[in-house]
Amino acid sequence: MQSNRTLLSICATCRDGREAQYDSRGGKRLAQAILARAKAAELPPVTFRAVRCMSQCKRPCSISLTAQDRFTYLFGDLDPEEDAHIDALFELLRRYSEAEEGFVERKDRPEVLRASILGRLPPIASQASIVSPLDEGQS
Repeated sequence: MQSNRTLLSICATCRDGREAQYDSRGGKRLAQAILARAKAAELPPVTFRAVRCMSQCKRPCSISLTAQDRFTYLFGDLDPEEDAHIDALFELLRRYSEAEEGFVERKDRPEVLRASILGRLPPIASQASIVSPLDEGQS
């Protein structure tokens, strides 16, 4: 993967409770919907990959986005049948690619994704204002 590309990981094994209705897992349907819509969307450089399990079973369907020297985000509660969720994800990809270190504040994320965040991890050498060193012995 090129260092300027965002990596979007999609949990392909997430169960959304509609497996019998659609005859496939929610994560697989989410991945298929994202890939189908990505072809027509104007997205920044992005690489897509499936992950067999992202250990977010209580908040399916889940995705993560990361890039070298950028924040990593993890989101759940995405509905593969909701175009608005995929639209929000694509908008987040755009904002992420433009933001310094990929840091997208809650207020700047698409509304659909504000409550569905599961984690935000800074890059190791982050200079973001939300990161500060701890001195040894400090508690």
